[in-house]
Amino acid sequence: MCKIKNNSVFSLIILEIFLVATATGEKTCKSDLQMEKQCLNQTYKTLKPLLVYLKQVKNELQESEIEKNKFNELNSDLMEKYHEIVRIHEKFMKEAALLDEYKNKVLKRESDLQLSQNKVNKLESEIKSQKQVIDKLTPISKLYDKCKKEVAEKQNSLESSEVQLKQFNSSLFEKDENIRRLNANIEMITKQQQTLKLQLDESQNMLIKKDKNNQICRAEIDTLNKTLPNTIIPSSCSPFGDYPGVHEIKVSGVGFFDVLCDSQLDGPGWIVIQQRVGGNESFNRDWATYRKGFGSYRSDFFLGLEKIHRITSLQRHELYIHLVALNGSTYNARYDDFKISDEDSGYKLSLGKFTGTFPDDAMSQSKNMKFTTFDRDNDEAGDGNCAKWYKSGWWYEYCYSCNLNAPYGDHLYWWLGYKVKLEEAKMLIRPIM
Repeated sequence: MCKIKNNSVFSLIILEIFLVATATGEKTCKSDLQMEKQCLNQTYKTLKPLLVYLKQVKNELQESEIEKNKFNELNSDLMEKYHEIVRIHEKFMKEAALLDEYKNKVLKRESDLQLSQNKVNKLESEIKSQKQVIDKLTPISKLYDKCKKEVAEKQNSLESSEVQLKQFNSSLFEKDENIRRLNANIEMITKQQQTLKLQLDESQNMLIKKDKNNQICRAEIDTLNKTLPNTIIPSSCSPFGDYPGVHEIKVSGVGFFDVLCDSQLDGPGWIVIQQRVGGNESFNRDWATYRKGFGSYRSDFFLGLEKIHRITSLQRHELYIHLVALNGSTYNARYDDFKISDEDSGYKLSLGKFTGTFPDDAMSQSKNMKFTTFDRDNDEAGDGNCAKWYKSGWWYEYCYSCNLNAPYGDHLYWWLGYKVKLEEAKMLIRPIM
């Protein structure tokens, strides 16, 4: 800006010199017209630097104008920046004021916090002292709670006892009524028992007389059998038909012996060869006892291996097994060709074809097996003896799926993939006509 002003001043000075020189030149030219050309040349020479300079000044002035415009624009931008800075400053001042306000609030909060901390410290001190007091009172409190609990339990027990007492009184009253009714029933039953006892005594007397008569008849029959050698004695129960009970038969190789005949389970003609109905007989017997037979026809018994062998060797027999499970269900199994071999062959078992109400043939494991007792081991258990393990003689393999001679309990069962535990078992044979 200073440069432009200096140039203008300098231009004015030059212009004044130019005017003075022109005036001087004009006087010279007027006095000497001849010198006009020279004057013009001289004027041109004088003005040429000035014209060059003026042109340069003009260019500079134009450039100065451009720079002035740029300056004005920059000045305008600067003013806008200034106003913006003013606005930012005002905003900053407001925010500084807010910051001061927040700072005052923080200081106040810190003061409040310090007061609160003092209160907390005071409360902690009080709590600590109270805790010490509580620690001293805790045993007493526990004792009080225990006493309170015991009192509550006794109260509940007392209430329960009162309820039970009421129920007991009510039950006692009902029992008194029942006792009165029972006493009346007892008196009536006693009279009935006396009547029945009289009837029973009469029946027993009649049975005793009948048994004596049967013994006399049996003795007479035995006498007749001895005196009449041609008399035919049956070898099975078939001739006795629908008259079950104990009958005498005669089998070759054994002679006369009694058998229990049954006509109720599956028609007439059956000889019971084994029976488990009471559990009073032990089946843990030696070979000789199983060969001969044992037990009572009124309870548990086994007819005897030799007798069974002799009976089944006469003709073809079928085997019928009647079973009663612990739950009262009844089952049966039937085999169409039952027999056992002689003693030299170990009384080996043959069964034939199976039918019955059981879905599985548990006796099949005993097919073609010899009989085993604790003193004669014929099973396939290797070094062991199934009869010793299961305390009964049977046609063991290793060892069994069905053993109708086993002791009552877990071992007396018929296997169906699970144990059907048995309460009763009977084995019956009958000749196939």
